[in-house]
Amino acid sequence: MLTFLLRPVSILYLSSGLLVTAQFGGDFSPRMNQVSLTPSHIINRNVGLKVEGSSFTLDGFPFLIIAGTIHYFRVPREYWRDRLLKLKACGFNTVTTHIPWNLHEPRKGWFYLTANLDFTTFIAMASEVELWVILCPGPYIGSDLDLGGLPSWLLRDPKMKLRTTYRGFTKAVNHYFDKIIPMIVQLQYGKGGPIIAVQVENEYGSYRRDNRYMSYIKKVSAPFSFLHVYIFLSSFCYPILMTVYTASSLDGWGTAPHSVNSHLLMRDVHEMFNASFSLNFYMFHGGTNFGFMGGSASLDQYLPMVTSYDYGALLTENGERTTEYLAYQEFFSSSLGTNNNLNLNTWFLFLFLSQPISSVKPICMEELSVNQGNGQSYGYILYETVITTSGLLTTKNHVQDRGQVFLDENFLGIFDRSTDQLTIPKKMVYNNNPTLRILVENQGRLAYGQDINKERKGITGDIYLNKSPLRNFKIHSLDMKTKFIQRDLPNIWKPAVFKHRGPAFFLGILRIGNDPRDTFIKMEGWTKGVIFINGKNLGRYWNIGPQETFYLPGPWLRPGSNEVRSPLHLLHPSPLRLAFALQRVRT
Repeated sequence: MLTFLLRPVSILYLSSGLLVTAQFGGDFSPRMNQVSLTPSHIINRNVGLKVEGSSFTLDGFPFLIIAGTIHYFRVPREYWRDRLLKLKACGFNTVTTHIPWNLHEPRKGWFYLTANLDFTTFIAMASEVELWVILCPGPYIGSDLDLGGLPSWLLRDPKMKLRTTYRGFTKAVNHYFDKIIPMIVQLQYGKGGPIIAVQVENEYGSYRRDNRYMSYIKKVSAPFSFLHVYIFLSSFCYPILMTVYTASSLDGWGTAPHSVNSHLLMRDVHEMFNASFSLNFYMFHGGTNFGFMGGSASLDQYLPMVTSYDYGALLTENGERTTEYLAYQEFFSSSLGTNNNLNLNTWFLFLFLSQPISSVKPICMEELSVNQGNGQSYGYILYETVITTSGLLTTKNHVQDRGQVFLDENFLGIFDRSTDQLTIPKKMVYNNNPTLRILVENQGRLAYGQDINKERKGITGDIYLNKSPLRNFKIHSLDMKTKFIQRDLPNIWKPAVFKHRGPAFFLGILRIGNDPRDTFIKMEGWTKGVIFINGKNLGRYWNIGPQETFYLPGPWLRPGSNEVRSPLHLLHPSPLRLAFALQRVRT
């Protein structure tokens, strides 16, 4: 039985038109062996991707889109060509990729378009290996990213209405599109580039807040309507483009890992091709939620997403071919190490804090006066206030997402979405006036759904002690940027001990030979935090699982000494161990 995953309210610009949604009807079967329909073979670019009857055509020839999604920002730049070549070798003719606004413009007006965010180079590489490109530039892309790829600084506006025609949102979108659209247009089919279609927005039907919004999106993205504009509403005389055909779902922390029924998937693909469906595998190669890019889901409960973005893809997280890859390659072709342990040093967070922000009331991440007025996007935020009495501490769910609570350096407990009360013992306060500290972690903003406008992080309202709101806070922004992590602190690193239970930073040196290889890290005895290698943020980890090992790309290592830093752990009186292996460790 086939499951249809259409995108009824995204706008898909073809290289000769505009597709809103389409459904298949008819018995035309486009050729799957389309060797001549590649970027280097098509010289005359007058006719792009079109809909003719019940089929797509490219340059006037019947064309079946066989696409796979690869997110350039989830794959080290050094591996882009390798992953694209493997996509081509498997039998695909098109790569789909998304452009995350929040990564490219993390601060208002500050654009990052180089290194791992150089999407124009990624697109050029796709053309070089004879792949077409379907590009999804947003503004909202979903993709299981923090806030669905929207920048968190939008939420500094307390009246913000995301994905609507609210002036504050459209003004920001206009500025973003003014920057990236000229870059994209130069790579379109009609100008000799590989981009045959552009999908603007994503899954608005599950969010729809403003009936005028899609008209606005159509207007602002007009430069993508290359030659002619076609708007197709649901009917039974147009080709199916299944924009998301997925093998699995993303795992969340504390859940059982999803499994893939490869036999069922292959049967579905056979049926789709028999019906002349075009399709996009999401994901062909998932990669990794490096740093804090991963978002969260809200189904029955809030679910932060794991660091690995495996997604049941045809390539593993480190780019190895799976048995499913080989099976699809055969189908399409017929149609078309060692462990290393670290000695750790540590320094404790509370002893080495930077200058705080003072505020009578708590301030959430997005509204902090940091980052040149753009607020804080990711990481942690520490709130401190002096208390004079013991009693019941209540958050009323104003701690988003997870708060470690301390009295001076003494650990009290955890605030999260299921726990909003803690008791402060009288003996810890008596005649002492201790400092209450709440270290709050942003576990990832919602990537989907109606509640993304509410996604402020940190302490988002009053915290109460015996029904009285706490006041006079000192607030420390701990965004875990490379500059913060790599501070030169030679005098404060000390051999790791396990009696202290405050949040701490750990430093170790990994020594390797002259040929760094892709590596997986197994976190034995660790609880929750993030890990950096030579200043690169590998992402979050958590001992509740299901993910137990973490991908470290070989190009991020160097011969000799490599710095391993892991910040903000609650120490336990037990040994910690980092194990490094050349293959993923499965338990």
